Amino acid sequence: MRKAIFPGSFDPITLGHEDIIKRSLPLFDEIVIAIGVNAEKKYMFSLEDRKRFIEETFQHEPKISVITYEGLTTELCRKLNANFILRGLRNPADFEFEKAIAHTNRRLAKIETVFLLTAAKTSYISSSIVRDVIRNNGQYEMLVPDAVRVTK
Repeated sequence: MRKAIFPGSFDPITLGHEDIIKRSLPLFDEIVIAIGVNAEKKYMFSLEDRKRFIEETFQHEPKISVITYEGLTTELCRKLNANFILRGLRNPADFEFEKAIAHTNRRLAKIETVFLLTAAKTSYISSSIVRDVIRNNGQYEMLVPDAVRVTK
């Protein structure tokens, strides 16, 4: 079974995340969207809201589950018997950062990372940009799935 973990903070999930997840469905038998918890990070949305946004976005997709976790992603992969980590790449800076993590993960746990390039139409979207638009009362709706749009 090809099981992938798609880790992130998803604060909030964006159309870029949604695109990567939908395009990866044919590649895996199961995708676990894993919302990482970092006590030192200040989030705009609660953990419960972030989980609900994702669950609502993919409520009709049986291959997808959503969990929260703390600690190393490689440990989560071991615990869930996942053989892949899924990551999206928007730009060269993302690649350099993600490449270092992928090499470390492969060394720590023999986990392969699968990279998908974001679609051109969503490559400029990041959660931090969405949060900034929301903070400044901008029109964020075209950047996020419907589940997030009702939250303002």
